Amino acid sequence: MVKKLDILILRSFIGPFLATFLISLFVLTMQFFWLYIDDLVGKGLDLSTLAYLTGLVAVTWVPLALPLGLLLSSIMTFGNLGETFELVAIKSSGIPLIRFMQPLFIVTVILSGIAFLFANNIIPVANLKLNSLKYDIIVKKPAFDIKEGVFYDKIEGYVIKIGKKDKDDSTIHNVIIYERNFNLQDNFMVAESGVMRITPDQRFMEFELHNGWNYQENGTRFTTNTEFIRLGFKNYKKEFDLSSFKLNRTEDSLFKYDPKMLSVRQLDNAIDSLGDLPSIYYKRAQRELSTYLSFIKYADSAWPSQKQPAFKKVKSYDELIPDSLKSTMYDRYLSMLNSSRSLVDLMATDYDARSELLRKHWIELHRKFALSFACLVLFMIGAPLGSIIRKGGLGTPLITAIAFFVVFNMLNTFGEKFAKTGETSIFIGMWLSALVLVPIGIFLTYKAMRDSQLFNKEFYFRMFKKKFATSTQQNNNS
Repeated sequence: MVKKLDILILRSFIGPFLATFLISLFVLTMQFFWLYIDDLVGKGLDLSTLAYLTGLVAVTWVPLALPLGLLLSSIMTFGNLGETFELVAIKSSGIPLIRFMQPLFIVTVILSGIAFLFANNIIPVANLKLNSLKYDIIVKKPAFDIKEGVFYDKIEGYVIKIGKKDKDDSTIHNVIIYERNFNLQDNFMVAESGVMRITPDQRFMEFELHNGWNYQENGTRFTTNTEFIRLGFKNYKKEFDLSSFKLNRTEDSLFKYDPKMLSVRQLDNAIDSLGDLPSIYYKRAQRELSTYLSFIKYADSAWPSQKQPAFKKVKSYDELIPDSLKSTMYDRYLSMLNSSRSLVDLMATDYDARSELLRKHWIELHRKFALSFACLVLFMIGAPLGSIIRKGGLGTPLITAIAFFVVFNMLNTFGEKFAKTGETSIFIGMWLSALVLVPIGIFLTYKAMRDSQLFNKEFYFRMFKKKFATSTQQNNNS
């Protein structure tokens, strides 16, 4: 049953949560653009492409923005209630901290479920489209822009220099065009003036040149018999293909094999298909090495347990080989050992690659659950922390939230790196932040239930003052 207290707390929470969530999402989205700013600037992207890219980036950051928004908004909500003494009034009426945290805890559980559904169903599709679009933007040529007095070589097969451009940005003067055809000499064209324009379909650039010369030298590098041609013209039209400057979209299917593009069900299927690697490669090693090392097939047989006839004991294997065959047999054994070593090295490289791929699948599987559980973890820290701090607004809550979120993000980053390199298990690496922060949340909740003055500077001032006075009195008595 929803009571007035629950409605009061929910109303106090909704506004700060929406604001902090949107701010967190904006900051995290800007982080992407700061990282790829060099690949985006100068590519001539239109507003629709930029809006689509921004939307995809924002969607991929939602599972991380939710915990940060919950942490900051819970600190602000309980800090505001404590600053206005509403928290004191609630506690004085006999309602414990756990009770008035209950409605927000239920909301957090719902948001955790939404975060998981988002990470499982929407994030893989968004990552797929984002990686495809990001690749297309990175490989796209810079926007077409010819400046005065600069040799422009972005059009394949040509180098263009314009001495001067009028204010209309279309009329040009002192034009030089080099055509790189890899013959004896590059052809080039000069013109006193002209008009530069782009065709309506944006596919070609037209140069309408006036009063110029076209120079060509025909021949090969292996003969001295060449032909030099100079043609003058009053008007000449030259077209350049601009198709390479367009943003060509790549098929999304080329990026679908990354573990980040898979849902939980697809990750389970992929992990099952990779199988038990140690068992697979042990059987493979037995099968392939038996070609070179024939004694392997007797390893698990009953031959050693059978009664064997008496043999003459020898001190070394060399005594069994005749002198005439030793050189031949040693060469043969050396060749077999080198072939076996090459095969083992190849299997080891293949095993490391498949192990790394398997770890990536497990990491993505744990990530979907770990980021959802992070909403609960950071709420368990934020709610009691706000009731202890008893400060509203954006000052103290923001600093405290940033400190805990930095710790949370660092633990996530380090844990994921440890899991990728195999230094720790996948579980410990991906749940490292939860393993560290859950005890802190339980400790803060325990302190908040007992009205601890953990963050009250006056409490520490009085405590140190009392301790200093006691130590001074003891020194005087002694």
